[in-house]
Amino acid sequence: MSEVQDIVIYAAPGVELTLPLDHDRETVWASQAQIEELFGVDQSGVSRHIRNILRDDEVDQESNMQKVHIAGADRPVTLYSLDVILAVGYRANSSRAITFRRWASATLKQYLIDGAALNERRLQQLGSIVRILSRSSDELVSGVADVLAGYLPGLQLLRDYDAGHLDAVAGSHPGWALTIEEARSVISEVRANFLEDTLFGKERGGALEGVISAIYQGFAGQEPYPTVQLKAANLLYLVVKDHPLSDGNKRSAAALFVTFLSQNGILMDADGQPRISNNALAAITLLVAMSDPKEKELMVALVVRMLSEPAL
Repeated sequence: MSEVQDIVIYAAPGVELTLPLDHDRETVWASQAQIEELFGVDQSGVSRHIRNILRDDEVDQESNMQKVHIAGADRPVTLYSLDVILAVGYRANSSRAITFRRWASATLKQYLIDGAALNERRLQQLGSIVRILSRSSDELVSGVADVLAGYLPGLQLLRDYDAGHLDAVAGSHPGWALTIEEARSVISEVRANFLEDTLFGKERGGALEGVISAIYQGFAGQEPYPTVQLKAANLLYLVVKDHPLSDGNKRSAAALFVTFLSQNGILMDADGQPRISNNALAAITLLVAMSDPKEKELMVALVVRMLSEPAL
């Protein structure tokens, strides 16, 4: 077994394969034909395993498959990530599969760890980009810089997690609760600024009430969103993504978010500055709107992290 640049050569009894090493995604990639050779399983068996893995949502299809063009091939070749390879290996359960799993959990892991220094340099480069963007007079550009500035601590958090030391992000206990009547009042105030939008703020059935209930839901005395930060982030996300209104969901979401923070006393930091600037609020609201539903946890975590840092 050896590594040449971004290539890993895997050698074991009866098999020798060259696999691309992807430091960015911390994985390797293999074609179906390579997986067949890797585990000594025929084409129909590997195809069946992959179909079942994707059908059962054992791995995310979008992030664990990619199509590449190979010289001489009539059509693109599909490559599968290490997660898919291992999932097939566990289902195949052959002696070759056992050998590969041992290799993947030892030697390959070390290859990926070696990319940590590169990731550290990228963090530093991203910090420089944020400082440059923040100088722009364009509100959208500077808003993106604000969001990136809030995202940087999250990247550093992931780095710390990988290193084995991670401090939990503290939150504030909510002292003020949002009711459906108060939510309607906030939306009504915003609607007064957009009289030409005749559908602005019109509720779609009981969807708005459902959103507010969701941030206070609990079971057996336990709340999934116990802090102001978590409730506010989920409130912003749900109003944007669930479309409880016929029009004006993003504007109403931003207004409800700010109101919730203000009423619970954390809109401003210790120096009297808003924790999230107007530009950053507009940018993060648009990011939420454009995000995939599978990215909900990422979006919520980003907002919570921004609310836990000094003012942006």
